[in-house]
This record gives sequence, C-alpha cells and structure tokens, in this order.
Amino acid sequence: MPALITRVTATGFCLLLLSAVGANAQQLEPRAYANTPVGMNFLIAGYAYSSGGLSTDPSLPLTNADLNIHSPFVAYAHAFDAWGKSSKFDTVFASGCLDGTAELNGVPASRDVCGLLDPTFRLSVNLYGAPALQLKDFASYRQDLIVGASLQVQAPLGQYDPTRLVNLGTNRWAFRPEIGISKALRPLTVEVVLSANLYTANHDYLGGSTREQDPVFATQLHLIYEFRGGAWLAFDANYYMGGRSSVNGVAQNDELGNSRFGVTLALPWDRLNSLKLNVNKGVLVRAGDDFTTVGLAWQHRWGGGL
Repeated sequence: MPALITRVTATGFCLLLLSAVGANAQQLEPRAYANTPVGMNFLIAGYAYSSGGLSTDPSLPLTNADLNIHSPFVAYAHAFDAWGKSSKFDTVFASGCLDGTAELNGVPASRDVCGLLDPTFRLSVNLYGAPALQLKDFASYRQDLIVGASLQVQAPLGQYDPTRLVNLGTNRWAFRPEIGISKALRPLTVEVVLSANLYTANHDYLGGSTREQDPVFATQLHLIYEFRGGAWLAFDANYYMGGRSSVNGVAQNDELGNSRFGVTLALPWDRLNSLKLNVNKGVLVRAGDDFTTVGLAWQHRWGGGL
C-alpha cells in the first residue's frame, strides 16, 4: 500500500492558479488530465503574488504598468466515474488585493482595491487511456497515452467598477473548451493542451460602453519529470493569440501574441498532503501580460479508499 500511495501522489490532481486569474489563456497547468482514483477529493489552499503589467483581462493593452496582486485562494476537486471514464469536477474561489499604476491608451490610472475574483468551475473527462479506477486498481495501472477534454466556466462575480480601467473581476462570462494529450515516457511525461477562450460582451465598460472580444486560442506544453517518492518537477510553456477587442463596435489594436514560461515543483508531505510551488514569467509579449507570478499551494486529499 505505501508504494501505491506514492504513485497516487505522483499522479494526483494538480491545480495551479496563475495570478488567481480564472478561465483565460494565461494558465500553465501541468497534470490536468492525470488519472485519479474514483471518489477521491482534493482541498487546495494557497497564495499567489503577481507583479508587472498584468490584468484579469489579458487583452487590456496596458502600458507602463506597475501592478501587484496578492491572491489567497481555495479550491475543491472531486474525481468520479463518468460512463467508465476517469472524470473530475473542480472549482476555484479567490480574493485579491491589487495596487499600482498603469496607462490604457495613454490615459494614466492608479488603483488600490481588494475584493473577490471571478470564480471558475470546470468539468473534465479523460476520453482515452485513463479508465475510471478504484484506488486498489491503481497497483496495476500504468499510464501510456491519455486524451482528455474539459470545459471551464468563469462567472462574473468578482469585484468590478465600471468607472475604472483595472479591476479584479471582468464583468462577463468566459468559457474555455480544451483538449489535452499526455504521453508517459517514464520517468518523463509530455503533455500538450489546446484550448479556445470564448467571452460574452461586457455591457458596462468604462461608464456604459460595450466591450466585446474575439476568441483567444492557446496551447500549453509541459515536460514533467517524476522522482522516486512521489515528487515531480515540470517545465511549463504556453502561447496564446487572438483576442482583439472592440469598444462600441470600434476595433482596438490589442490582438494578443504572447508566451509564458514557468516551473512547477510538487513535494509530498505525507500520504494525504502535498505542497506545490510554481513560478512563471512572460517571455514574449505583444500586448499586456508582461508579469511574473510566484505561487504556493497546500493540497489535502481524502476519500476514494485512502
């Protein structure tokens, strides 16, 4: 049983909250489609700090930005059997305190605000290579190729002031359908994730204007090395493009073509708890999003036969 618990630790649920931003193309999330025993639950609590030219809306063309966000968060995930497929539901709730200065289209602004961020809800299903298994069955399970899909929804419930340029919430719904492929080449695992970020209109933008945004298309690449004892290290990168916005029907010059690079380290504490540290930074910035994030999370798991 100890060896089995170690393997479950190495393949368990991992949730990264990149600057506490929800369903958007900025995310770097390794192991999103790893197989997890049916009935297992995860509680994650953590803190993320971001600084630089950041925003909860990645298409805002901020210049001369010097912003900081302190973001404590909690999340919950549950693994279940969906027609024989390994599936998970997760939700993230975060708050934040933002301060700093920036310019939007040459207009200077300062901000100092605390409040809730937009929560996210996600359903994911592994379509191939990761059958729904009880904990006892993981003794004979070895990952080869996994293909999964998910849909994440971001709800407009965060702090939002229509008279300000920068907010913690976005005042619109966002939807992120995604496909993930994970190939084990022990002790290395290679993951590729493709997603599209779709947005509803914000009808209360800067004093009653209507702001719309084209879809943002994103890809993630993760190289994950597993150590004995359940620890793992991931090198993460993404690229996202598109997302040109319009205000009252007038197109803006804010189309994205950005990339980020990061590192994630997961360390088991005991059979029920683990710690995760992640650091990431923009390496290619066409519009906005030139920021650095450091995050630390504690994960506790229960159920599923533990």
